Amino acid sequence: MNQHSLPLFEVFIRSKRGLDHRHVGSLHAEDPAQALDYARDVYLRRSEGVSVWVVRSSDITASQESDMASFCDPMDDKPYRHATHFKLPKEVDNM
Repeated sequence: MNQHSLPLFEVFIRSKRGLDHRHVGSLHAEDPAQALDYARDVYLRRSEGVSVWVVRSSDITASQESDMASFCDPMDDKPYRHATHFKLPKEVDNM
């Protein structure tokens, strides 16, 4: 079987506890278990992460850059959703 006829998976790695997973690349594999094995071999050779996600590319639904105006416009008229009206104490002012 040709490698490119296999499903494509996106690989996300969390480098340290408490950080977000970050997209690091893509790979072809027969199934999610094999994709995890490949991701470990390719992206975690030097223990760069504490968690790995693999997601079949065909299962991802994403917006397009051209859609962002319609995604964000309705939010502009709801200023109460932004925490700009609150004074934070100095102890937590780094938020």
